[in-house]
Amino acid sequence: MVNFRERKRWVFLGLPFTFTVYTVKEDLITVQKGFLNKKENDCYMYKVQDVELLRSLGERIFGLGTVKCYTGDTTDPELYLTHVRNSKQIKDFILEVSEKARQKRRTLNMLDIGAEGADVDPTDL
Repeated sequence: MVNFRERKRWVFLGLPFTFTVYTVKEDLITVQKGFLNKKENDCYMYKVQDVELLRSLGERIFGLGTVKCYTGDTTDPELYLTHVRNSKQIKDFILEVSEKARQKRRTLNMLDIGAEGADVDPTDL
């Protein structure tokens, strides 16, 4: 069982001087923020619909990356794991595990193809 626990880092030298911790497990993504006032946010893996890896020039120089998760979660429709190490492995892990979690829960992911402007009579269906 592979789990990732990474800290948000500064892009400059990749130093972990922030109080944000990302924990990625097989069933859950947890984001903990704050020092005095703690805020913790969770997202179940089966709610992750797609994952994107963003790497600026500065992040690439210092071996960092930002993982952007598109979720069906109401609190965070776009969940960012910002300036983390092992970003490629984390992205691949989330993509693989989220697909397995959706299959396990037998959830159906509907896709909006933008048929709003089509002249379709609902009685013909």
